[in-house]
Amino acid sequence: MTKPLRIGIAGLGTVGVGTLEVLSAHAETFASRVPRPLTVKAVAARDQARDRGVDLDGYEWFDNAVDMASGDHVDIVVELIGGSDGIAKELTEVALANGKHVVTANKALIAIHGTALAMAAEEAGVTLAYEAAVAGGIPIIKALREGLVANRIDRLYGILNGTCNYILTEMEQSGRNFLDVLDEAQSLGYAEADPSFDIDGIDAAHKLAILASVAFGTAVDFDGIHVEGIRHISPIDIEFACELGYGIKLLGVAARTAGGYEQRVHPCMVLESAPINHVSGVFNGIAVDGNFVDTTIYEGRGAGAGPTASAVVADILDIARGNPVPVFGIPARNLKPAQTVDMGRHRGAYYVRLTVVDKPGVFADIATILRDHEVSMESVLQRGRAPGEPVSVVMTLHESLEADVVNTLDAMASLDTVIEAPCMIRVETFA
Repeated sequence: MTKPLRIGIAGLGTVGVGTLEVLSAHAETFASRVPRPLTVKAVAARDQARDRGVDLDGYEWFDNAVDMASGDHVDIVVELIGGSDGIAKELTEVALANGKHVVTANKALIAIHGTALAMAAEEAGVTLAYEAAVAGGIPIIKALREGLVANRIDRLYGILNGTCNYILTEMEQSGRNFLDVLDEAQSLGYAEADPSFDIDGIDAAHKLAILASVAFGTAVDFDGIHVEGIRHISPIDIEFACELGYGIKLLGVAARTAGGYEQRVHPCMVLESAPINHVSGVFNGIAVDGNFVDTTIYEGRGAGAGPTASAVVADILDIARGNPVPVFGIPARNLKPAQTVDMGRHRGAYYVRLTVVDKPGVFADIATILRDHEVSMESVLQRGRAPGEPVSVVMTLHESLEADVVNTLDAMASLDTVIEAPCMIRVETFA
């Protein structure tokens, strides 16, 4: 009889429990699809007495997950602890050093240490798999690394954080402000008690760093990503965007350029007709541009026990089939430096909202600053008139160098008639 593939699961939160449930629910199906029987041999978590809603009898229990990875207890370590360092990193390193395959849903770990861990996995002749680390149940890593391998990927972009997408969707549909919708997202369990990683763009940046490495064959470069969140987006920006024919989404964008690779996460104005604009609520959506396939689009649930556990188990099944693929699509030693382009060199169109005192000469001062910085205005909108009172003025700018736009806004902010920091949102032309 073929020797069973022994699985050890470290971390019994929602995804860990979900993984146990998927493996149990489809055990017969999996037995017909892989050459080796799958068996969960061990689990590791901090509190053995806690009721997790699943029967843990029959599994070897480890209070210390590293101990589970050290001996001859399991063949695959499933790391579902989280965090870029600490026990998650130590567990992964120990598992690889001891010849264990590793499956993880830990985007921070891969985004920060992915290149080094890939080297360790390939030197040990084992697999490091992380489909669940990006976009939950959407098989985007497999699509990039295997399904689109015949293409040169020129650009990918997408909604990589369901919390931000839920907030922006609700703001658009209800007209409520950011903080009110954030409170609702927390009460529904879509946002953490401390939502900073989500709303400040860090979570999406972790995922973009991984996607860019797989797409372009570059070393993971989280530190090179330009990151902005959505705290500054207001209902009035969403109203103006709709009036101009756009929606606002927090996107991660990675693209080849003549000077290197762009990697950026920030709010974008996208055409109302663009498919990415119709990905709503907590869903994720990713578009990939390949030189032979053109654009392919992937949409689905980006988080949650079921979708994420589905991706974890898919990686386990690949290991059971004996289908080794380099961690980032090419051998880790061949990954090139990312050569990330500075954001100041980005060229694009821009939406700018100014809060100004409505009095004569304001537009003349603004026009002078635009002229002096060689930035061209495409259109201007103003809601009503209130002489002597603050009003919102919105401009859209023709394609410009970002460094010039930033200098222009700094000059505008210094005007006595501009009473708040200008709000700037990049306009994208995704069709």
